Amino acid sequence: MPWNEKFEPVIGLEVHAQLLTQSKAFCGCSTKFGNDPNSNVCPVCLGMPGVLPVLNKNHVEFIMKMGLATNCTIAPQSVFARKNYFYPDLPKGYQISQYEEPICANGWLDVELKDGTTRRIGITRIHMEEDAGKSIHDQDADTLVDVNRCGVPLIEIVSEPDMHTPHEAYQYLSMIHQLVTYLGICDGNMEEGSLRCDANVSVRKKGETKLGTKLEVKNLNSFRFVEKALEYEITRQIDALESGETIVQQTLLWDSDKGICVPMRSKEEAHDYRYFPDPDLVPVLVNSPWIDDVKSKLPELPMVRRNRYIEEFKLPKYDADILTSERSLADYFEGIISNLKIKNEETFKIASNWTMGDVLRIVNDQHIAVSDFPISPKNLSDMISLIIDGTISGKIAKEVFEEMLTTQESPKSIIEKKGLMQVSDESAIEKVIDEILGNNQGQVEQYKSGKQQVFGFFVGQTMKAMKGKANPKVVNELLERKLRS
Repeated sequence: MPWNEKFEPVIGLEVHAQLLTQSKAFCGCSTKFGNDPNSNVCPVCLGMPGVLPVLNKNHVEFIMKMGLATNCTIAPQSVFARKNYFYPDLPKGYQISQYEEPICANGWLDVELKDGTTRRIGITRIHMEEDAGKSIHDQDADTLVDVNRCGVPLIEIVSEPDMHTPHEAYQYLSMIHQLVTYLGICDGNMEEGSLRCDANVSVRKKGETKLGTKLEVKNLNSFRFVEKALEYEITRQIDALESGETIVQQTLLWDSDKGICVPMRSKEEAHDYRYFPDPDLVPVLVNSPWIDDVKSKLPELPMVRRNRYIEEFKLPKYDADILTSERSLADYFEGIISNLKIKNEETFKIASNWTMGDVLRIVNDQHIAVSDFPISPKNLSDMISLIIDGTISGKIAKEVFEEMLTTQESPKSIIEKKGLMQVSDESAIEKVIDEILGNNQGQVEQYKSGKQQVFGFFVGQTMKAMKGKANPKVVNELLERKLRS
């Protein structure tokens, strides 16, 4: 990319996350997505004269969780403000937000990059606000308005301009997404608008400290679009500067079909919103006992959990990254671990392989949540224990796994019902091997003349003859003994 040598991009992200509260930020209306248009409304979220908003306590606690998870300072007092602007999907004519006194400030996240290094991204502020409604322009009619989303509780997470490549922005946004879903405060569904991102980007020559002219790219609804939009806009700004053009501050939209950023409007300055304290809402007071109570309810955070998997379970970093990518997946994996009869590095790795391989294969193929996966951690753990103690082979385990998917029966009952118990009786296996060796003298001579790869042929024939039930370890030991004689 051209900025690697001559220019330095400067990137900051503003992330809006819709909170998983049952009711709206300042009234009792439902926040459920997908209800009929304009059905989740009341006089408060419609801004009718004379109504008074009442703050949802969960809104405060959810944002405190995110503030603690991102190393922010929780303000003992924060104040709501009115952000004034006119738009058809904002019935009140203003949005309740926070401006001069946000609830969380001065935090940071350490983001891992491709080369294994870590970059610390500062977080300027995290504040509470309410969502606006939705304008619909693609229904072959004039603009339609659905105000169901009006008043839905949001948090806005504003980073410092500490990112210098689109990849860093991608990684930071991915980490924010992971945190809000781990904390259980947002479902992270970018397609439904639960998580939305605006990117501020400028460029400057390397070595300069003064920031360039900032442009904002609005409503990026996927991690990949954030990266692609930033790549496009950085390249465009650099080309413009090298051609002697002046960068004009404006707001852009990303056109994913054309792969370009298009102007939306001239960028408003903050004072154009005429922020002022909301006279209907008292300051939010947060004391130390409340903070301690919220902190005690925090789950183990993903990076801490990942490092524990590497240290405690001796898993490779690759495994630990995947297993802790989602809280539900990590919980499922630990459910397997807790039920294993033998707990050591080998069994932990086997559990990891089954979780990353077969479990995730079904989850992804069937587009289901890990929490809806039909095999319980206990049943999968019991099946792994049966592999370890030699009751079934790895091949038979695949058959047992598929049966558990359908019936949800225990692995032991499936094995008994289908007669899948592994055969470890040396005399029974030896009888089959003797017959196979006797019928394949040519291959026996090849092996004895130095063609070691023929050994796999004998293993395969033995397993086939015993319908996969022979203990592979016993088969290998007997074959080696007989072929050496």
